[in-house]
Amino acid sequence: MSETTARRSGDGVRLALINNRLESVARKMANTLLRTGRSGVLNIARDFSCCIVTRDNRLLATAESLPIHVLSGPDLMAASVSQFHKTIRRGDAFLHNSPYHGCSHPADHTILVPVIDGNGIHRFTVLAKAHQADCGNSQPTTYMGNAVDVYNEGALIFPAVQVQREYENIDDVIRMCQMRIRVPEQWWGDYLAMIGAARIGERELLALGEEVGWDTLHAHEEDFFDYTEQRMIAAIRRLKPGTGSHESRHDHFPGTPAEGILIRADVNVDTEAAMIDIDLRDNPDCMPCGLNLSEACARTAAMVGLFNSIDHGVPKNAGAFRRLRIHLRENCIVGIPKHPTSCSVATTNLADRVANCVQAAFAGMADGQGLAESGAIIPPAAGVISGQLRDGSRFVNQVFLGLSGGPGAPDTDAWQTLCHVGNAGLCFQDSIELDELRQPIHIHARRFLPDTEGPGRHNGSSSILVEFGPVGCDIDIGYVSDGTDNAPKGVRGGLAGAPAQQMRVTRNGEVEKLPGCAQVRILEGERVRSFSCGGGGYGAPTERDPAAVARDVREGWVSPDRARALYGVVVSAAGVLDDAATQAARAAR
Repeated sequence: MSETTARRSGDGVRLALINNRLESVARKMANTLLRTGRSGVLNIARDFSCCIVTRDNRLLATAESLPIHVLSGPDLMAASVSQFHKTIRRGDAFLHNSPYHGCSHPADHTILVPVIDGNGIHRFTVLAKAHQADCGNSQPTTYMGNAVDVYNEGALIFPAVQVQREYENIDDVIRMCQMRIRVPEQWWGDYLAMIGAARIGERELLALGEEVGWDTLHAHEEDFFDYTEQRMIAAIRRLKPGTGSHESRHDHFPGTPAEGILIRADVNVDTEAAMIDIDLRDNPDCMPCGLNLSEACARTAAMVGLFNSIDHGVPKNAGAFRRLRIHLRENCIVGIPKHPTSCSVATTNLADRVANCVQAAFAGMADGQGLAESGAIIPPAAGVISGQLRDGSRFVNQVFLGLSGGPGAPDTDAWQTLCHVGNAGLCFQDSIELDELRQPIHIHARRFLPDTEGPGRHNGSSSILVEFGPVGCDIDIGYVSDGTDNAPKGVRGGLAGAPAQQMRVTRNGEVEKLPGCAQVRILEGERVRSFSCGGGGYGAPTERDPAAVARDVREGWVSPDRARALYGVVVSAAGVLDDAATQAARAAR
C-alpha cells in the first residue's frame, strides 16, 4: 500500500479495512482472556475489556468491551505510564488499577503493554482490563460501599507499576499480590490471562505494522478520527438543540445522607457548532463511602448516556470525543477524586445514576431520543460470595446469577438482561449449573416476575428473582444494592420500574429484610432472596399498542388487571384483546 493511498482521506474502503484489522486485534485479545481466565468473573461473566490506544494516548479501537471500562480511562492510564516511566522498552508491561491515575476502580486490574517496533519507536499501547474476584480489600468483596477511605478499603493500588521487563515477570510485585489477595492461585491465573491477551495484541500489531507500514497505520489514525468526527457532527445535528437537565437519587448507604445522594446532569446541545456539553459540577462533594466516582468513570458515565441518545452507528473513539465537553470538578462525588477517597464502587452505582441523568435529559428535550432510567445495581444475586470449605481452602468470586434493569427506549422495549447501563448487557448471566459445580451454592429459583416492568409506550425491563444459599459451608455475600428506595424512573410519561429488594430466608422459613449495602453471612440451610430492579418506561402506558399489551399478558409479563389499570387495555386471562372495551377504557381516562 503506497503512502499516497494511505493519506487519501476519502478512501472509505481503506478506512474500513484497516479499522477492521485493528478491531480484530482487540477481539483476539478478548478471546484470549475469555478462554484462559481462571475466575468465573472472566470465563463465565466476561467482565473484561480490551482496547488499543495511540502512542499519544487516544482511544482508537476496542473489542466488544464494557463501555464503563473503555470510553475514558485507557487514555488516562496510558498517559500515566509516561508520567511514571520516562523510558519504555520493548518487553515492558505495566499493572494499573489506580482510580487516581485513570483506572476505573481498584478491582479492575489492567495490563498495559507499549508496542515498540524493531527500531525502538513506540507505536501503540494495548490494554487488557479484567475485573478481579478479589483485589485485597479489607472485606472479601470488590464493591466495598461502606469503605470510608482507601485505607479502610484496603486494596493494593498500582499506579502504572512495571510488572514485566524484557518479557519476564518482576517477581517482587507478583509476590505482593499473591500475599495480599485471598485467592492467589485464581488471581495468578487471571494475571497470566491478562498478560497473554496483551502480548497477543502486541504481536498482532507488530505484524500489522510490518505488513502495511507504520506510516500507513498512523495516517489511518488521523483519517479515521476525522471520519468519526464527521459522523458525530451529523448525529448531533439530528438532535433537538437546547438544554436539558435530569436528577436521579441513589439510595442511602453508610457514609451518605439519610435521604440518599441526589445526582444531577445538565446537558446542552449546540447543533450549529455540533458540540455537546455535559456538566456534572452541580453535585455533592466526595463522601466517606466507596461510591465516589473515579475521573475515568465520571467521564465515561456521561459518555454512556450520550452515546445511548444518538445514532448508535457513530464509532466510539477519540474522533467522536472531539465533539463532547464533559465538565467535572475536583473533590466531587461524580468528578475528580483525590487520594485517599475511596472509589471502590465507581463502575456501577453512581456511574449508572450519571448515565441515567444524561440519557433521561436527552429524552426530556425531545420525544424520540434518549432513554428512560436503567435499573440500579448490585443486588445480592450479582454480589461477591466468599467462604471457607471444610478442607480449609478459601473461595472468592463474583456471581452474575440474575439481574435485569433495561430501560424503555423511543422505538422499542427494554433489553431485559442489560445488567446495568455501564456494561450495556455485555456481561453474561451465569449458568446455574456451572456456578453450582464450581462453588458451594445451590440456586433454588431464578425467574422473571410479572407486573414489575416499567410501564410505558415502550416498557422497561421486569425484575428477576434469584434465591440461593450455601451447600456444605457458610458464605459471605458482599453487595451494594441501589434502587430499593429510589426505583428507576420513566420518561415522557413512562412509569418507574420495580424496586430492588433483598432478604434472608432463615432455616425455619422466616423472611428477614436485608439492608441495601452490606456484607452478610448466610449460614448453611439459609437462603438469600434477591430481586433486581426493573427499568423505567418510555412514554405514557396508555400510548402502548394494545396488541403489544395483549402479547405481554399471554406471555406472563403483565396481568390482566395491570393491563387495564395502567395501560387502559382490556384483555382476557388468555391474552385475548377486547378492542371495543379497550377503546372505551382509554376514552374514559
